[in-house]
Amino acid sequence: MASIFSRIVAGEIPSYKIAETEDFYAFLDIFPVAKGHTLVIPKKEVDYYFDLEDELIAGMNVFAKKIAVAIKKAIPCERIGTTVIGLEVPHAHLHLIPINAIGDMNFAKKMKLSKEEFLEISASIIANLED
Repeated sequence: MASIFSRIVAGEIPSYKIAETEDFYAFLDIFPVAKGHTLVIPKKEVDYYFDLEDELIAGMNVFAKKIAVAIKKAIPCERIGTTVIGLEVPHAHLHLIPINAIGDMNFAKKMKLSKEEFLEISASIIANLED
């Protein structure tokens, strides 16, 4: 059975898409720890991040860098924190989180945002993407 992330890529489940290439997909986390919290995934379904092929993990990080630059322009923050946890969904993914302090990476503290807020945040990040 396809992971929830594979179903998002296939369009079976809606998402707040930020960017997409042939190999990767980035979208807002619907249970964010900060406004702008974005997930970056490979379209190829691999459970564990460090099981990704070298070329795929390298490409994913280059793709994530472009997204992180756009997030930092769109969301006032000191940095974009990154983390790989991978316990909640069996599909490799990278979290990109706007932070001002290390405590901002607290996954026990999730935000609830309205559809309008998600749309505004995604539009702002997309507007800051560079080719």
